[in-house]
Amino acid sequence: METTVHPYWPRTLSLPGYVTSARPGWQSAGAVAAAGAGLLALGWALSGAERSSARRLAASWFLVCAGVHGVLEGYFSLRHRELPADTGLLADIWKEYAKADSRYMTSDDFTVAMESVTAWAWGPLSFLTFLAFLCRHPARFVLQLVVSLGQLYGDILYFATEARAGWTHSDPRPLYFWVYFVGLNGIWVVVPAALIADACKHLSAAQRAHDSPRQKAH
Repeated sequence: METTVHPYWPRTLSLPGYVTSARPGWQSAGAVAAAGAGLLALGWALSGAERSSARRLAASWFLVCAGVHGVLEGYFSLRHRELPADTGLLADIWKEYAKADSRYMTSDDFTVAMESVTAWAWGPLSFLTFLAFLCRHPARFVLQLVVSLGQLYGDILYFATEARAGWTHSDPRPLYFWVYFVGLNGIWVVVPAALIADACKHLSAAQRAHDSPRQKAH
C-alpha cells in the first residue's frame, strides 16, 4: 500500500492528496510575522499619542487579532478540507504551523469548530473592540472582556484536548513544539488573561462611580 510522504506527526498519519508546500517554512512564518508587525504598527499609529502606551498596545492587539482570526482562521474554517492539496500562501502558512499540530491537516472536529468560532465571532468582535477604543465608546471594556474571555477559553480547550491526546500531533523538535505550539498559542493565554484583569478593573471602577451617588442619597 502506497503511503503519502509528509512532515507531520504521528508519522503514521494518512493524508490522501497531500501536496508539499510551494515555499519554504521560513517564508510562510515570515509572512505572518510581517503582517502581524504591520497591523501592530498601524494600530499603534491610529490609536493616537494622547493615550498611554499600554492602552495603545491593547488597542493594537485587537487589530492584530482581527487580522489573524479573520484572515488566517477564516481561511482554515472555509478551506480545511482542501488544505492538504492547496498550495497558496495561506495554505502554506497552515502547512507550516501543522508541523506543530497535525490536527489542522485532518479536519479534526474540535479544531474546525474552535477555529470557526474564533474566525466568525472573535474576529469581527476584535475589530469592533479596536474601533471602540479609537472612538472611546462606552462599551469598549465590555467588548474587551467578552473577546478576551472567548480567546482564553478557546486556547485552554485547545491545549487541554491535545494534552488528553498525549501531545501526539506535534513534531517534538523545539521549533515546532516549544516555539510554534507552546509559544505562539501561549500568547493567547497571557495577553487575554491580562486584558480580562484590566477590563474587570475598569468596569469595577465604573460601577463604583455609578453606585456612589445612590449610596450618598440613602
